Amino acid sequence: MQAQHNIVQITPEDTVAVAIINLAAGSRIQLRDRELTLLADIPAGHKVALRDIAKGEKIIKYGYPIGAAKDAIDAGDHVHVHNLRTLLSEEARYTYTPNPMTSHAAGAQPATEIPTIMTYRRENGKIGIRNEIWVIPTVGCVNVTAESLASWADKTLSGTDNNGPIDGVYAWKHPYGCSQMGDDHATTRKILADLVHHPNTAAVLVVGLGCENNTVEEFKREIGEYNENRIRFLVTQHVPDEVGEGRRLLEELAAFAKQYRREPTPASELIIGMKCGGSDGFSGITANALVGRVCDTITDLGGSAILTEVPEMFGAEQMLMDRCANRELFDKTVKLINNFKRYYTSHNQVVYENPSPGNKAGGITTLEDKSLGCVQKGGHATVRGVLAYGERVSETGLQLLEGPGNDIVSTTAMTAAGAHLILFTTGRGTPLGAPVPTMKISSNSELANRKSGWIDFDAGRLFTEDAGSVLAELMQMIYSIASGTLKTKNEENGYREIAIFKDGVTL
Repeated sequence: MQAQHNIVQITPEDTVAVAIINLAAGSRIQLRDRELTLLADIPAGHKVALRDIAKGEKIIKYGYPIGAAKDAIDAGDHVHVHNLRTLLSEEARYTYTPNPMTSHAAGAQPATEIPTIMTYRRENGKIGIRNEIWVIPTVGCVNVTAESLASWADKTLSGTDNNGPIDGVYAWKHPYGCSQMGDDHATTRKILADLVHHPNTAAVLVVGLGCENNTVEEFKREIGEYNENRIRFLVTQHVPDEVGEGRRLLEELAAFAKQYRREPTPASELIIGMKCGGSDGFSGITANALVGRVCDTITDLGGSAILTEVPEMFGAEQMLMDRCANRELFDKTVKLINNFKRYYTSHNQVVYENPSPGNKAGGITTLEDKSLGCVQKGGHATVRGVLAYGERVSETGLQLLEGPGNDIVSTTAMTAAGAHLILFTTGRGTPLGAPVPTMKISSNSELANRKSGWIDFDAGRLFTEDAGSVLAELMQMIYSIASGTLKTKNEENGYREIAIFKDGVTL
């Protein structure tokens, strides 16, 4: 990344640069070999042509095409939706040309020792970074019952006493569990079962109605083998007083949960999720690139990182395919991409109409532009796994997870896959939080200052501070969050929710 007088050119091959601040027409920018006069106002986060670009010529950013010029573009002109079009289509051909880079190849130093964090060790050997009780409804009909029970327990049973800590009690409301058929019904069961197994929860109360499709008995089969002290079930139609019975079960679960204590754990056991939402023109340059270095650090230690938002890989997928560890993973990645494209076309939608109005206002023009910035979160790590929606992480390294770009659905998918915490980058700002700690990382300092109640870390500092120092500070915050000595803003605000992917008919 080369910053020159309020613009940044990401790679030497780029034919556009990004304005760091609002720049006025007539301003003169000194490049390395010449002076550039701006022909139009360039808002912060937006692109300026570094040289003359012919009509139909590919426009390069991040070292890759982000589209083609609709008309001839003069050096110094604003490059955006009025003169740049996508090159994406529903059909694409991919080739496996292995280029398994590592963060070491990118200039990072291999870890000399693995940091220690303080976590809860579960009976199955997995670690949790919170010791919570989760109330999970099998069907939307009992959402309010579940929420009422969780609210009572959070006020009555949470906290630390001589018997140990409970970090909170939460209910995960959703509208499903009945009136669904086929894959949608199976998906609901799978995601809810994943939440039951999540290691951040010490104990779980499953609340059912009694007449739903996702009956407690059917759900038990989805859960599989379980510890009866850790998981309890309440069928509200089967008891005279579901509130009283629910409270009794929660008191028993709290007694079980309080046996756990934090203990030293290598940071190599962490699983992090990576997400961007409300992106702007700086997201791929600062916040996503910084998270990419976190990804490299965690995977170099032996940990795992999850990259999802498949539609926001369109236009950048070949980069990920070239980093697949073997041909089998390449084939799985091709299937991952093509299946999501077919999902779009089966609903008569084009694959490339993705950037939101907020994305475009922030400087993102095409889906290629958005995707190339999005996948920066994967750093330079080799792809070691490709997971279906609802599948849990079982390998170390960078994992590609099937899922949409929608913020709530994708953060839920990463939680279900086993992410202990999520690094969520944003250029526009969002208060959203997953069931696990969701660390908001702003792409620009203005947002961090304006929405300090939402933002945990300011990646805009990369424009003025040493990148290594900024990364070291962020890593220390991640380890503090994992160890429970620091809460994320979404935890402090109580912003936590789930959403489950749906594709079919509702009866």
